[in-house]
Amino acid sequence: MILFSSDLEFVLNNKITMKKLIIDVTNEKIFLVIITSNDVYSITHENTKINYEKLAIIIKNFLNTHTFKISDISKIYVNRGPGNFAGIRNSLSVVKAFNIVKKIDYYCYSFEDFKGKNNIRYEDIPSLCDKFKIKKNLINPIYIS
Repeated sequence: MILFSSDLEFVLNNKITMKKLIIDVTNEKIFLVIITSNDVYSITHENTKINYEKLAIIIKNFLNTHTFKISDISKIYVNRGPGNFAGIRNSLSVVKAFNIVKKIDYYCYSFEDFKGKNNIRYEDIPSLCDKFKIKKNLINPIYIS
Protein backbone atom coordinates (compact mmCIF):
# COMPACT_ATOMS: atom_id res chain seq x y z
CA MET A 1 0.00 0.00 0.00
CA ILE A 2 2.82 2.43 0.78
CA LEU A 3 4.47 1.63 -2.55
CA PHE A 4 1.19 2.29 -4.36
CA SER A 5 0.60 5.63 -2.64
CA SER A 6 4.14 6.80 -3.37
CA ASP A 7 3.74 5.74 -7.01
CA LEU A 8 0.45 7.61 -7.17
CA GLU A 9 2.04 10.69 -5.62
CA PHE A 10 4.84 10.51 -8.20
CA VAL A 11 2.32 10.35 -11.06
CA LEU A 12 0.29 13.23 -9.62
CA ASN A 13 3.41 15.33 -9.12
CA ASN A 14 4.49 14.70 -12.72
CA LYS A 15 1.08 15.79 -14.02
CA ILE A 16 1.26 18.93 -11.93
CA THR A 17 4.68 19.85 -13.31
CA MET A 18 3.91 19.21 -16.99
CA LYS A 19 4.04 22.77 -18.26
CA LYS A 20 5.04 24.03 -21.67
CA LEU A 21 6.82 27.31 -22.35
CA ILE A 22 6.55 29.13 -25.68
CA ILE A 23 9.07 31.83 -26.57
CA ASP A 24 8.65 34.13 -29.57
CA VAL A 25 11.02 37.05 -30.14
CA THR A 26 10.55 37.32 -33.90
CA ASN A 27 8.12 40.27 -33.93
CA GLU A 28 7.86 43.73 -32.35
CA LYS A 29 7.23 42.18 -28.93
CA ILE A 30 8.83 39.40 -26.93
CA PHE A 31 5.98 37.00 -26.32
CA LEU A 32 6.06 34.32 -23.60
CA VAL A 33 3.35 31.74 -22.91
CA ILE A 34 3.04 29.04 -20.25
CA ILE A 35 0.56 26.28 -20.98
CA THR A 36 -0.60 24.03 -18.13
CA SER A 37 -3.28 21.38 -18.21
CA ASN A 38 -5.78 23.94 -16.89
CA ASP A 39 -4.55 27.42 -17.81
CA VAL A 40 -2.66 29.54 -20.31
CA TYR A 41 -0.54 32.46 -19.07
CA SER A 42 1.08 35.01 -21.35
CA ILE A 43 3.13 38.17 -21.20
CA THR A 44 4.74 40.53 -23.68
CA HIS A 45 7.80 42.75 -23.43
CA GLU A 46 9.29 45.35 -25.69
CA ASN A 47 11.51 43.69 -28.28
CA THR A 48 14.77 45.59 -27.70
CA LYS A 49 18.44 44.72 -27.57
CA ILE A 50 18.45 45.22 -23.79
CA ASN A 51 15.61 42.72 -23.39
CA TYR A 52 17.37 40.20 -25.67
CA GLU A 53 20.33 40.30 -23.33
CA LYS A 54 18.20 39.67 -20.26
CA LEU A 55 15.80 37.14 -21.80
CA ALA A 56 16.64 34.46 -19.21
CA ILE A 57 15.80 36.93 -16.42
CA ILE A 58 12.52 37.90 -18.13
CA ILE A 59 11.59 34.21 -18.40
CA LYS A 60 12.53 33.56 -14.77
CA ASN A 61 10.45 36.53 -13.57
CA PHE A 62 7.49 35.42 -15.69
CA LEU A 63 7.66 31.91 -14.21
CA ASN A 64 8.00 33.30 -10.67
CA THR A 65 4.94 35.53 -11.19
CA HIS A 66 2.89 32.35 -11.61
CA THR A 67 4.80 30.44 -8.88
CA PHE A 68 6.57 28.16 -11.38
CA LYS A 69 10.23 27.23 -11.63
CA ILE A 70 12.18 26.36 -14.75
CA SER A 71 12.29 22.77 -13.48
CA ASP A 72 8.45 22.71 -13.79
CA ILE A 73 8.73 23.14 -17.56
CA SER A 74 8.56 19.89 -19.51
CA LYS A 75 8.96 21.30 -23.06
CA ILE A 76 9.95 24.58 -24.64
CA TYR A 77 8.76 25.80 -28.04
CA VAL A 78 10.80 28.61 -29.58
CA ASN A 79 10.01 30.50 -32.78
CA ARG A 80 12.99 30.14 -35.12
CA GLY A 81 11.89 32.86 -37.51
CA PRO A 82 11.83 34.49 -39.86
CA GLY A 83 12.71 37.48 -37.76
CA ASN A 84 15.39 39.57 -36.15
CA PHE A 85 18.83 37.91 -36.07
CA ALA A 86 19.83 39.06 -32.57
CA GLY A 87 16.50 38.15 -30.98
CA ILE A 88 16.33 34.69 -32.54
CA ARG A 89 19.97 33.97 -31.77
CA ASN A 90 19.59 34.97 -28.11
CA SER A 91 16.33 33.05 -27.64
CA LEU A 92 17.89 29.92 -29.14
CA SER A 93 20.93 30.31 -26.88
CA VAL A 94 18.73 30.60 -23.78
CA VAL A 95 16.66 27.58 -24.78
CA LYS A 96 19.79 25.54 -25.53
CA ALA A 97 21.16 26.46 -22.08
CA PHE A 98 17.91 25.28 -20.44
CA ASN A 99 18.25 22.05 -22.39
CA ILE A 100 21.84 21.49 -21.25
CA VAL A 101 21.32 22.44 -17.61
CA LYS A 102 17.79 21.16 -16.94
CA LYS A 103 17.42 18.57 -19.74
CA ILE A 104 14.29 20.29 -21.06
CA ASP A 105 13.46 19.28 -24.62
CA TYR A 106 12.76 22.06 -27.07
CA TYR A 107 11.11 22.43 -30.44
CA CYS A 108 12.13 25.16 -32.90
CA TYR A 109 9.07 26.01 -34.98
CA SER A 110 8.21 28.59 -37.59
CA PHE A 111 4.69 29.62 -38.52
CA GLU A 112 5.81 28.73 -42.05
CA ASP A 113 6.03 25.09 -40.88
CA PHE A 114 2.26 24.97 -40.42
CA LYS A 115 1.22 25.26 -44.06
CA GLY A 116 -2.51 25.55 -44.60
CA LYS A 117 -3.19 26.69 -41.03
CA ASN A 118 -4.59 30.17 -40.44
CA ASN A 119 -5.26 32.14 -37.26
CA ILE A 120 -2.82 30.09 -35.20
CA ARG A 121 -2.91 30.77 -31.47
CA TYR A 122 0.18 30.24 -29.33
CA GLU A 123 -1.61 27.60 -27.28
CA ASP A 124 -1.99 25.60 -30.55
CA ILE A 125 1.79 25.42 -31.09
CA PRO A 126 2.47 22.18 -29.13
CA SER A 127 -0.22 20.20 -30.97
CA LEU A 128 0.80 21.69 -34.33
CA CYS A 129 4.43 20.72 -33.69
CA ASP A 130 3.24 17.16 -33.06
CA LYS A 131 0.97 17.17 -36.12
CA PHE A 132 3.64 18.55 -38.46
CA LYS A 133 6.36 16.37 -36.89
CA ILE A 134 8.67 19.20 -35.80
CA LYS A 135 11.87 17.53 -34.63
CA LYS A 136 12.93 17.72 -31.01
CA ASN A 137 16.17 19.55 -30.06
CA LEU A 138 16.92 20.68 -33.63
CA ILE A 139 17.93 24.28 -34.31
CA ASN A 140 17.43 25.63 -37.84
CA PRO A 141 16.90 29.42 -37.60
CA ILE A 142 15.39 31.61 -40.33
CA TYR A 143 16.80 35.13 -40.21
CA ILE A 144 15.67 38.27 -42.02
CA SER A 145 18.66 40.25 -43.32
